[in-house]
Amino acid sequence: MSEPVVPVAIGPDRPAPTLVEKAVVEGGAVVSDLDEARGLIWVGKPADFPPLPESVEWVQLPAAGVEDWFTAGVFDRYPKVRFTSAAGAFAASVAEHALMLLLAGVRYLPEHLRADSWRQQDFFPHVGSLRGKTVTIVGAGGIGRALIPMLTPLGAHVIAVTRSGHPITGPDIPDSVETVSADQLGKVWSRTDHVVVAAPATPETRHLIDADALSRLKPSSWVINIARGPLIDTDALVSALSSGVIGGAGLDVTDPEPLPDGHPLWTLPNVIITPHDSNPPQLRLAAFADHVAANVSRFVAGRELLAPIDPRRGY
Repeated sequence: MSEPVVPVAIGPDRPAPTLVEKAVVEGGAVVSDLDEARGLIWVGKPADFPPLPESVEWVQLPAAGVEDWFTAGVFDRYPKVRFTSAAGAFAASVAEHALMLLLAGVRYLPEHLRADSWRQQDFFPHVGSLRGKTVTIVGAGGIGRALIPMLTPLGAHVIAVTRSGHPITGPDIPDSVETVSADQLGKVWSRTDHVVVAAPATPETRHLIDADALSRLKPSSWVINIARGPLIDTDALVSALSSGVIGGAGLDVTDPEPLPDGHPLWTLPNVIITPHDSNPPQLRLAAFADHVAANVSRFVAGRELLAPIDPRRGY
């Protein structure tokens, strides 16, 4: 089999991705024009996606979440093409952000930052720890797997919720991690101290965290969302936060997004909002280039690709 030629397509709003071009070569292919290619590394937006020649067998997309690509109908137009996402490429950065939000909430950091006087006795009752607490990770894919070895050294017990419920294993995954299937999610809330939402956005996961789920958590529970905003029912979240049903929320994503000025979430003292920056551009491109190099190498060798997209599952 001749060496596959993999072009790097550049969206109209992106600079030439030098790191990605180097990654293609590092993976064992060459950069070519699209009409000569068997593979395509796409770094633009769904709306700018080009018509594919019949020679293209595989397309690497730049994002971990691909709901916008479903909306744009890209997968429907090319049912015979293999598509891969960047799922897992940014896991370490996003997991680090999730841990930051969770620790900030548990340690009562929002109120400390707002303080303008020494109110030690007011703060002491609210400052907590992750030691001995149970953190449920809803959607233990790449981000969840990266987060687990960050949580367990702090003394937290982890419940990992996956579609299948099969045990999660790996060199960094301790035996103490408990795995449950998604259809058993309702049974873990009573044992959960804090929640990290890291599942893909699909029609089935919309409002996965709803009023019922929030009502089963503890008044001290923090809910962290670093996945997609629609996984949480925003109205139910605002109500739970306002009434003290849960302790707080750390949100890197919201529904709607961007979160409009004047939205109730901006005014609640027990909410930390970051503007979807858990994976900033200065970290994203290098991580994506590493992912590209690995997948190009696999494509050249005819091996299974990383992060394949299954249109039937929606991710």
